[in-house]
Amino acid sequence: MGFLALDIGNTRLKWALYDAPRPDAKLLHHGAEFLENIDKLADGAWKSLPQPAFVLGCVVAGDAVRRRVLEQMDRWDVVPQWVVPGESEAGLRNGYDHPARLGADRWVAMIGAYHRMLSQGDPQPMVVVMVGTAVTVEAVDISGKFIGGLILPGHGIMLRALESGTAGLHVPTGTVKHFPTNTSDALTSGGTYAISGAVECMVQHLRAHCGVEPKCIMTGGAGWKMVPSMTRPFELVDNLIFDGLLNMAQRRFAA
Repeated sequence: MGFLALDIGNTRLKWALYDAPRPDAKLLHHGAEFLENIDKLADGAWKSLPQPAFVLGCVVAGDAVRRRVLEQMDRWDVVPQWVVPGESEAGLRNGYDHPARLGADRWVAMIGAYHRMLSQGDPQPMVVVMVGTAVTVEAVDISGKFIGGLILPGHGIMLRALESGTAGLHVPTGTVKHFPTNTSDALTSGGTYAISGAVECMVQHLRAHCGVEPKCIMTGGAGWKMVPSMTRPFELVDNLIFDGLLNMAQRRFAA
């Protein structure tokens, strides 16, 4: 009954093998590979991995990368499923104009956040923030409907854009400060506060829409960078996409 969850982002593939497709499953093995190294999985990290009975993947890196991952699973007798956002799943409703065009990672992260919120008490509106190569800031109302979200560049893209588009500007790593007095700190602080400002705007919009204070949940590989610079309380969750995949798998693969 092993369940393999795959999170294939723009930079890395993260994977986790659980003993069953359900939220309370035991984690057996996990790992991550940069996309340029995924062709080594079958002879590397997955060589001694027991064959999973079920596979569910979330992929935003494109069909070519997905095919490369499939090749690494050739020795297993299993047919993976891939997340395609629809009008609803696992109790969450999708308010995107064209539901299937919503990023799979955004949809899965919201499902993970939604069930995490429900497990902690009464329903609340939520702002779900994912900080990675790109940053997404999603709004989910108190009824469990995704009502819209923001997409903005992550730290690295912001800095590279400034470096390529501004003559003589080079981007070493700086420190986030309230009042930067050098270019490196000014660039790093500007990118960080752009993200925290987008989150603050969405919180205000959702509070006005729902009439109650929303819960803020953050995830993503660069989420830790935002911890000192957020303007409001939030919960930092390491593996929100895996949480979402487990909740989806429970419903998809239930006997």
